[in-house]
Amino acid sequence: MSGQVAASHILLMYAGSERSSATRSKDEALSEIESLKARLDEGANFGELASAHSDCPSGQSGGDLGSFGRGMMVPEFETAAFGLDVGGTSGVVETPFGYHLIHRTA
Repeated sequence: MSGQVAASHILLMYAGSERSSATRSKDEALSEIESLKARLDEGANFGELASAHSDCPSGQSGGDLGSFGRGMMVPEFETAAFGLDVGGTSGVVETPFGYHLIHRTA
């Protein structure tokens, strides 16, 4: 397996998640991210949803995180990203920062 992947993500933070200024509850964040996943499953554009909904500054660029190697992301995120095929999108992934949808781009 390659030592690097490239991915985009959508992050929904909630009150109490790490580095969060979000006011939504954890349950509200989970409900919202599950709704976004359903929209992706119906063919919505990942980058457009990231731009409109992600709490991460990367949302401004469609969620693009660029390339990263092992050990550069929190373990839950890394496991999901490295486990995807190129072009694949994860289910909901929870990290200390909130809930993510991850799309592997390379």
